[in-house]
Amino acid sequence: MIQDISPYKIDNHYYPQERPDEGSRFVCFRGPSSDREILVKELDKAEEIQLPGFFDISKKEREKAIYLFKIDKEKLFLLPGDVENCERESNDPGPETALTYTKLTALRRSGMGPRHLIFALYTAYHLNEWYEGTRFCGKCGHKTQHDTLERAIMCPECGHKVYPRINPAVIIGVIDREDNKILLTKYRTGFAQNALVAGFTEIGETLEETVKREVQEEVGLKVKNIRYYKSQPWGVALDILAGFFCEVEGDKEIKMDESELKYAEWVSPEDVILQVPDYSLTNEMMRLFKEKGASGV
Repeated sequence: MIQDISPYKIDNHYYPQERPDEGSRFVCFRGPSSDREILVKELDKAEEIQLPGFFDISKKEREKAIYLFKIDKEKLFLLPGDVENCERESNDPGPETALTYTKLTALRRSGMGPRHLIFALYTAYHLNEWYEGTRFCGKCGHKTQHDTLERAIMCPECGHKVYPRINPAVIIGVIDREDNKILLTKYRTGFAQNALVAGFTEIGETLEETVKREVQEEVGLKVKNIRYYKSQPWGVALDILAGFFCEVEGDKEIKMDESELKYAEWVSPEDVILQVPDYSLTNEMMRLFKEKGASGV
């Protein structure tokens, strides 16, 4: 999954005193949330994605950088806004390297590594969306500021404090144990590869209740024996995903919600086509079924 970056480790503690140094990397996004672009070193001849380093960014831009987190000992900083002119410092010891904006979704779907950097980019994206959405207080409308002790946004006018938003959602592997099949879907728009039933948890709802409701709404089935599998941070949609397996109960006839799905079918292990690249919890759950069948989940 996208967070499986061993032997690298993420240190997501907030260190507000941290400032960029020559070992730091910078993340800068531009464009609408639905189609973000990210600033990287030119990809034409590169074998791996490279983020701008200390000397790729002007001193003026570096002074505005917001500390994000560390991957091992490498510090990552967010550059707010569109960095149009990344002037290099006169004492830069390295070679000239052009920077370019490229679509974040294209990087993820290309399978281009390194893997730990893809995870870092989507974690940074998650934080960037939160920072952009909290520039003004949701209670009084006053301009907000960064808390000096913890990762939070604070309103100096009314004292309202906001922490990073994380959306709970479920991924559901519905199993027909009798016929050794799993229910696969495809969304009507957007992501084109095989998926599982999924959805967001609503207010006042447990994760298990979300599983039952989403399966009923998307494919018209009832389920039983709901059991937790694994979770995944998914900055792509600002989520924390919880994976569950369950078994169909009673009628197996699929009644697909055609407004959301274009495909929903019972599939045998040998016919499961996995996602590429293999970053998602959904894909890991499909692979587990493909390799072990209903008896293995």
